[in-house]
Amino acid sequence: MNPFLLKTLHLAGALGVFTAMGAIIAASGENTKKWANILHGVSLMLLLLIGLHMLFGPPFKWATNAPGGWWHAKIVLWLVLGAAPALAKRKVMPAPALLGVVLLSGIGAAYLGLAKPF
Repeated sequence: MNPFLLKTLHLAGALGVFTAMGAIIAASGENTKKWANILHGVSLMLLLLIGLHMLFGPPFKWATNAPGGWWHAKIVLWLVLGAAPALAKRKVMPAPALLGVVLLSGIGAAYLGLAKPF
């Protein structure tokens, strides 16, 4: 598959996750939250599947060439993004703090994906 298309789909998944998180936290109606949760889940699956395909698939094969576990750390950050709606629903932390955690997770994942520091 075309690497440019894979990276574009991966970016679309990331945009969907952050759009959904904003909608989940800001929405007041149950119908809006329902659709935001659906968008969040679909976007997370898109991120995971495309990311793993880029990692292990034919165009890139970074996992066999790159030492270290930078992609393990990305999966942990992916899990943080996946747990964020549950934290928002249970009001574990204030909404601005949760948005900060989500944003920092996204920045960290972007850094790891671009720099592959370890």
